[in-house]
Amino acid sequence: MPVKETFTISGESLLKKIKEIVADGNATKITIADSSGKELISFPLTYGLMGALLAPILAAVGAVAALVTECTITVEKPGDEEPEVKNESL
Repeated sequence: MPVKETFTISGESLLKKIKEIVADGNATKITIADSSGKELISFPLTYGLMGALLAPILAAVGAVAALVTECTITVEKPGDEEPEVKNESL
């Protein structure tokens, strides 16, 4: 089950925070919403995402940052799998 983290930041800090999340390398999906909760952009991340493939996404995030004063970032990360319980009877 994925774990979700939410950050509320100003538009001017948005691109910097997205770059930090991508650099951490453990996020699977990022969703950006405005202050009223309306989803503006959502994109998946993969472990093999290269800079050239990330550039258009960062350009879109930069455009969103120019339009909003405050936004919310929701980051999905893979959660810990619950251990499988086995019942063995002899």
